[in-house]
Amino acid sequence: MTDDGTGLLTIGELARATGLTVRTIRYWSDEGVLTPVTRSSGGYRLYDSEGVARLELIRTLRELGLGLADVRGVLAGERTVAEVAATHVAALDAQISALKVTRAVLSTVARRGSTAKEMTLMNKLARLSAAQRQRIMQEFVDETLHGLDTVDPDVQERIRQTAVRLAENPTPEEVDAWVELAEMLQDPGFRAQMRRAMEFNAADRQPRGRSMWFAKRLVELVAPARERGVEPTAPEAEEVLAELFGDADREAVLERMTAGFNDRVARYRELLSVVNRQPAPPHTEDFAWVVTALRARAAR
Repeated sequence: MTDDGTGLLTIGELARATGLTVRTIRYWSDEGVLTPVTRSSGGYRLYDSEGVARLELIRTLRELGLGLADVRGVLAGERTVAEVAATHVAALDAQISALKVTRAVLSTVARRGSTAKEMTLMNKLARLSAAQRQRIMQEFVDETLHGLDTVDPDVQERIRQTAVRLAENPTPEEVDAWVELAEMLQDPGFRAQMRRAMEFNAADRQPRGRSMWFAKRLVELVAPARERGVEPTAPEAEEVLAELFGDADREAVLERMTAGFNDRVARYRELLSVVNRQPAPPHTEDFAWVVTALRARAAR
């Protein structure tokens, strides 16, 4: 405190009282958030006792991440602390979301050992808008079904309603799943595989709902067999296959089954469930059991 009886404080005395550095206090003063009440005869800035309380408020606001413009508005009474806090919460939420995306991309890069080019692509995919993500899915669906008017209408409807609904505040795992899914949706090999599955369906010209009926029938037959411990390579599995396919050419059946269900299709469905925060796809193991059983017999 100055010794002139005024009770005013120099910057150095403010620094000692608050634990802040002289440089910081001088900077805030220069920026207009801590105005001196007067100056000494030597030109030094002087502050009253309220300067300590004001400095504590400034420090708190700055530690919470507020910019000097917001601090200045609060101190001037132009905005309340609550208003500024609400605005800052929204900004922090956006930053946290962006950081989660960044973390997910970097984690995927590290896990895959990606090149710089691959990392750039993953980063671009991770930061697409909701509309852009759905456009990728729509292009995939359009190519899968284009010109195949005789595909079971129930199947068509189910595929066309497939959506990508990545949360506004996704977890790193969800972002990672979306990046992998987007790469799969744009992979010519996977697109050709799904197209082939739809071509098989269209060639059947079966009544509406037949495909869904078959899937239900498969689960009804396979699930109990699996529960009894019947292995797909065991002789007992033949009874299930006979019930499902009758005397149809098993190699042709296997080709059709693997077009519509294999590890990549299973992974596609799994990724969709993660991205959309939905339960894991049901009956995956039942379909895998049938494919394994058919392959075992085709290899004999």
